[in-house]
Amino acid sequence: MDTNHQLIKAGQYMLANQLAWGTSGNISARVDQERMYITASGTFLGELGLDDFAECLIESGATAGSKKPSKETPFHLGIYRNRPDVGVILHSSPFYTTLMACSNEPILSELFIETMYYLEHVAYVDYYHPGSQELADAIAEQAKRANVVIMRNHGVVVFDDNVKEALMRLETLEMGCRTIIQAKASGIPLKAIPKQVVRSFLEDSLYKPRKGYSK
Repeated sequence: MDTNHQLIKAGQYMLANQLAWGTSGNISARVDQERMYITASGTFLGELGLDDFAECLIESGATAGSKKPSKETPFHLGIYRNRPDVGVILHSSPFYTTLMACSNEPILSELFIETMYYLEHVAYVDYYHPGSQELADAIAEQAKRANVVIMRNHGVVVFDDNVKEALMRLETLEMGCRTIIQAKASGIPLKAIPKQVVRSFLEDSLYKPRKGYSK
């Protein structure tokens, strides 16, 4: 399946599983070390077609074709420049994740197997206007040390080496945030997995290879 078909499937999955809504959000994939495809401005993620993508050169940001790329293109470019291992970027505003992004509640990774793995490295950036260079610079910097970046009062951007893993990372984040919020609302105290057990899981359990990032 080619890159655009994979992104079309990803957009459909995100809408079907309440990981995105309406025209809020954008997704992209690296074609090679020089190019990426990103959703065009104003596209509806659940109804993407093959002509709903713009091609951009990663180094210069120049675009090819007639489609106008998403206004959030600058931070996608910044992530790809700083993380050559990244192949897919998903930006959206899922309900529970966005609720956490609008609060000071910490996102815990020590809850269950998937959060230990996929939420091992979560970073935060302050609110900047969508499409601004300030937002792009902040996210690109945090991408050096994380695979999930929470955008305060905005949403989240996750990235991984392929579509399947990026979706799993996003879905795990939303599940983790939902667990935290509903536990607090129900008065159920959460019991975190001890840090030494988390470390053993990540280093010794052979669950999955840990994903790269710059320390």
